[in-house]
Amino acid sequence: MADRRYWLFKSEPTAYSFADLLAEENQTAEWDGVRNYQVRNYMRDDMRVGDGVLFYHSSAKPMAVIGLAHVVREGYPDSTSWDPAEKHYDPKSSPDNPIWMMVDIQADEQFARPVTLQEIKENPRLESMLLARRGMRLSVQPVTKEEWDEVISLGNG
Repeated sequence: MADRRYWLFKSEPTAYSFADLLAEENQTAEWDGVRNYQVRNYMRDDMRVGDGVLFYHSSAKPMAVIGLAHVVREGYPDSTSWDPAEKHYDPKSSPDNPIWMMVDIQADEQFARPVTLQEIKENPRLESMLLARRGMRLSVQPVTKEEWDEVISLGNG
């Protein structure tokens, strides 16, 4: 797939872990609750079925890429944003005027070993990775093909 893109999705394992994704029916889940415009735009404009996903556990010890997934449904309105009972409710969003988007992802594999943030920061091949940058807090980030390949090599090595 020549135009395949690669992404890193962050999730706190206490909120939603890679094990949770593996336990889902068909190991597939909606990636909802994103409330950042740049990430919304990635989901709406850039993500395509087949794009690769590095699943990253944030706010964990250690913080690390745990496994791989891929996009199985392109961006569509995030219905949790207009449901007052939902944690990520946004009163400005509605079915007639959806502000927020989500995609569906499916698990591919759990790494043989986690690839820690520290390891990523210390690897010269990953020095330009957005995750390694100070202050980079986006929950979804683009990843280059070279970074993708290196992280997979480390996780399965």
